[in-house]
Amino acid sequence: MDLVRFGRGIRALRIRKRWRQIDLAMAAGVSQTIVAKIELGRGRRVAIESYERVAGALDATVDLLLRWNGEALDRLLDQNHAALVEAVAVMLRASGWEVRTEVSFAIRGERGSVDVLGWDAASRSVLVVEVKSVVPDVQATLFGLDRKSRLGSDIAHSVGWSAGSIGRLLVVNGDRTSRRRIERHATTFGSALPDRVAAVRRWIRAPGLAQPVRGLMFVTTSRGGITRHRQSRRRVSSERARTRAVAEHVPKQHVATGSRQAVDE
Repeated sequence: MDLVRFGRGIRALRIRKRWRQIDLAMAAGVSQTIVAKIELGRGRRVAIESYERVAGALDATVDLLLRWNGEALDRLLDQNHAALVEAVAVMLRASGWEVRTEVSFAIRGERGSVDVLGWDAASRSVLVVEVKSVVPDVQATLFGLDRKSRLGSDIAHSVGWSAGSIGRLLVVNGDRTSRRRIERHATTFGSALPDRVAAVRRWIRAPGLAQPVRGLMFVTTSRGGITRHRQSRRRVSSERARTRAVAEHVPKQHVATGSRQAVDE
């Protein structure tokens, strides 16, 4: 982030609102010293949360751009995204769902793709899953999932499924950064997606017995499809696989050959 340019932008927006630095500080819930440092481009030690508060008070948003070895970071993120998609697909298939991944659509002028689309034939339930290895923009993330869920019946019809109900699920990489970002917007996410992992799993096992899920869950993966967790583990063996799973969160039927998945609350 170009701190000098960012600071000039904050100052310009503040002046446009005819605010003093102290006015902006009070609106953002930070000190005037922090506002001054940001405007002067000297905020290297200022917390990102303070930048977001100051920008938010001015009806602006903060977007950080991370670069690493040219396009290498994009490729790494694609790998992480693919691992999360695979973990979700394995979880759904273990409960008898039919699964399609990367389902593209063009409906009434709206275009896009669904990361994971699930179908339970017995209850005619469709699950629209949005997978995020990072959560760069809260509102955009929720809007995107809402739009795809709204089009869920038509998207399902395009693959030959006649939907009776549409559930929605946001799956987020379970690293500390993503968790902190979700926690900072807990009220927003709680209102839009009130169901958490226990409720999500119950609905997936028996979708016909409850209202369509509106859920958020964290999935932790690592390289090679291996999932790790800091809490206690136990070894799960079967005729088809020998792998590790988090005993607190992953039932045996969610373990797939050659891979490991862990679902966090």
